[in-house]
Amino acid sequence: MSDLIVPTPDGIASRVLGKTSGANLTLFALDAGQGLTEHTSPFEALVIVLEGTCTLTIGGTAVRATPGTIVRMPASIPHALEAVEATRLLLVMLRDERPA
Repeated sequence: MSDLIVPTPDGIASRVLGKTSGANLTLFALDAGQGLTEHTSPFEALVIVLEGTCTLTIGGTAVRATPGTIVRMPASIPHALEAVEATRLLLVMLRDERPA
């Protein structure tokens, strides 16, 4: 998977790998010290760390994540991410399909 995204020095790169009505699959590469500020999402998500180390803060609780770690982020709970070192991760955003 490392060939699918080119890291950006002092930045964040992302690439959408798949998108359906029920889920999004996005690959991220974050340089050390980079991150995503606290925000919320109406969807549940899973973060799968592929390379590096990052800290996810979910609802005020910090979780250190290393390769192979899978972290669940519940919908509507504030969360943030900081790369402790250069990090690649897969974000799986799950949408709850409700009948119209």
